Amino acid sequence: MSYSPPDPPREVPADIASKLDEQSPEVLRQIARFAEELAEHREREARLAENEEDKEVEERPEDLPDDVPAKATITIKEINDNRYYYWQWREGDSVTSKYKGPVNPDE
Repeated sequence: MSYSPPDPPREVPADIASKLDEQSPEVLRQIARFAEELAEHREREARLAENEEDKEVEERPEDLPDDVPAKATITIKEINDNRYYYWQWREGDSVTSKYKGPVNPDE
């Protein structure tokens, strides 16, 4: 083992390397754990985003109206003791619904 401190990787900005050099061994270990967790989180987010893009490429169901996005799901609502199908999807913070038709009691 060398008695001189290690050189930071070229990818690490000089100001970060300088700040790390000022930290105690315990804080450096905490930073290392945090950095590993953050890297895993970002990789997971990238995989999820990639999967979402793949889902958007999937074919639209034949009975899906043109003004309803492919990500919409079918929901059953009960109104006055009658059950109806609705397309539902999220637009920002709100949920949008569009009538599909009555629920067939034989299904």
